[in-house]
Amino acid sequence: MISGCTPKNLSLSSTSMNSRYNDEQPALSGDGRWLAMVSNRYGRREVLLYDLQEQSFVELPNLTLGNAITDSPSLSRTGRYIAYISSIQGRPDIFLYDRVTKQTQLLTQGYRSWLRNPRISPDGRYVVFETARRAQWDIEVIDLGPTIELDQLDGIVNTEDPTINK
Repeated sequence: MISGCTPKNLSLSSTSMNSRYNDEQPALSGDGRWLAMVSNRYGRREVLLYDLQEQSFVELPNLTLGNAITDSPSLSRTGRYIAYISSIQGRPDIFLYDRVTKQTQLLTQGYRSWLRNPRISPDGRYVVFETARRAQWDIEVIDLGPTIELDQLDGIVNTEDPTINK
């Protein structure tokens, strides 16, 4: 009798980064601790996050929506924010996942063109991506605005803030 692993046999508690499944599109956080990847090891194509320091996978509740296919992850400085593409019924959109709030936000609602390769700035404020809106590939920038909580390393002081005493 031949038996094999199925998605039900796998767990995020596994410490093995590499598997017999397709793991691709690696992205490192700016601090070098977090590795995002696209994998099919759990029965569908989705973004996984691996803690290189702890050598284990981290759960990302609410990141993958329904039967969506996810691609092209990009991490902010400390891995708080993950920008990625998710395709539902073949239509790609760019989403932003916040690991602190465990919320996913659609960034490209209303875009009527193809999108690819999102990249998030280290502080999490900007997301750049390629779009075919003008029948050619161009670069667009989404400014998430001054209301987003910036992803900064612990202990870093914003020296450009005029309210900080020097």
